[in-house]
Amino acid sequence: MIDDLWYKNGVFYCLSVGTYMDANGDGIGDFKGLLRRLDYLQGLGVTTIWLMPFQPSPGKDDGYDISDYYGVDPRYGTLGDFVEFAHGCRQRGIRVIIDLVVNHTSDAHAWFRDARSSKDSPHRNWYVWADKKPANADKGMVFPGVQKSTWTRDKEANAWYFPRFYDFQPDLNTSNPRVQAEILKIMGFWIQLGVSGFRMDAVPFVISTKGAKVRKPVEQYDMLRSFREFLQWRQGNAIILAEANVLPETDMEYFGDDGDRMQMMFNFHVNQHLFYAMASADSRPLAKALKATKPRPATAQWGLFLRNHDELDLGRLTKAQRDVVFKSFGPDKNMQLYGRGIRRRLAPMLGGDRRRLELAYSLMCTLPGTPVIRYGDEIGMGDNLDLPERNCARTPMQWSTEPHAGFTESDRPCAPVIDRGPYGFEHVNVAKQRRDPNSMLNWTERIIRMRKEVPEIGWGDFNVITLRDPAILIVRYDWRNNSVLFVHNLDEKPRELAFASGIGGETWKLLVNLLTEDHSRADARGRHNLMLEGYGYRWYRVGGLDYLLKRSDIDTDAAGNAGHPA
Repeated sequence: MIDDLWYKNGVFYCLSVGTYMDANGDGIGDFKGLLRRLDYLQGLGVTTIWLMPFQPSPGKDDGYDISDYYGVDPRYGTLGDFVEFAHGCRQRGIRVIIDLVVNHTSDAHAWFRDARSSKDSPHRNWYVWADKKPANADKGMVFPGVQKSTWTRDKEANAWYFPRFYDFQPDLNTSNPRVQAEILKIMGFWIQLGVSGFRMDAVPFVISTKGAKVRKPVEQYDMLRSFREFLQWRQGNAIILAEANVLPETDMEYFGDDGDRMQMMFNFHVNQHLFYAMASADSRPLAKALKATKPRPATAQWGLFLRNHDELDLGRLTKAQRDVVFKSFGPDKNMQLYGRGIRRRLAPMLGGDRRRLELAYSLMCTLPGTPVIRYGDEIGMGDNLDLPERNCARTPMQWSTEPHAGFTESDRPCAPVIDRGPYGFEHVNVAKQRRDPNSMLNWTERIIRMRKEVPEIGWGDFNVITLRDPAILIVRYDWRNNSVLFVHNLDEKPRELAFASGIGGETWKLLVNLLTEDHSRADARGRHNLMLEGYGYRWYRVGGLDYLLKRSDIDTDAAGNAGHPA
């Protein structure tokens, strides 16, 4: 059962093949280069690699405009190279999930070229058409300020087609049973080649009704059950991680009341309130977001992230809350995007402050769900705000101080490597941090290892322990008669706090620190007294003296003096 639910206690790592490692020197990352870096990823401790699109594409939207679902873009290698990569992952105990981008295709896809050629084309109804421009064409844009319409005139077809995203990405008519059958075929193809699941792009749009006469789209949730059933038939423990930025009251529609739809979803609601909490030092809205997203089937799991390949979407916050986050993390207009988000990477957003970076990662690793790390964030990579839109956070991985950060031997990398300022590759790179025991990279490796040793986070029930001080967030997990406790100080100022050593009559005589020897013993009144430094955090396992005596890795004499100065 636990193997079937492998995602419950995993650590995911998202990367783009084209910007990770170039093996053949043409300036573009490839599968052979990625294969060379698998030992690095294994050493980091990740359990699952999430690959962004690598199929053939004109490349107008970083590969999300796919022109062939059954191949590998020649720039990245061949299907054989992909299989070798998948085999290398399997040898190292690493799973692979890939992006499933089926809301739309590229306008260069053979299906669309055939569809536009004639009204009698067998692919005509695979897309969404209108004879004249619909009245609502200026509404519902995903990229406001960049997108001008959701309907585009096609001269060859002598009709209007529906692109929810960019105009070169015509939407598939996902209500068409033949399109749905093709989606299953695509999943089956990649499952056969070794993947363990999919991160499904833009799920709410995939399942919504589309058309010129659709005034209010209706979500066809049964489609999700069909996807789930197919995966379980082909490979019982394959999963779908859904990108669905929806309100909490809709979550169960995606998971399914019986857990028969999506296995995982990104928790955008918590993500946005987490950044507000870090900007304001107020944990209360975050605690409400955790409570609002708590209901989910036993087999379901949240995907937790800090930053991803898109902008930091703040659309679920109030205007006042959003202004607080903008002021702290993206005060310049050039740092903001689409009027709703921030396009920076994590490290520059947090001012390069190591304390805040550790706090952010500690929160991500200890909130309910499975952490998803963005490539380069393990070393604190920066961004290039000179690049347009979201490309600023999609620069090549920084491996060393060699030219172009060791990413490529070519003088023309696919994207400019960050080569100046505090985040330039000469200062921030893997090779340098590997040699420094106190580096961000080595700290991240340790925190990932400890996260995997605390299955209560992925499997257990949780409760937020409320204190008067809003800057303090305490979350407790219980699973199989084991309990863990996590304390975070969201403020830059130190905090002295005390809380009862138990709930419902139980007594926590000892809290065993999982990261240091700074254990905490309850005082005579049964309270734990902590001094938490600015942006400080503590990971505790709840246990008494008997627990300590069973642990060979904990000095019982030191534990006997826990909480007291030497």
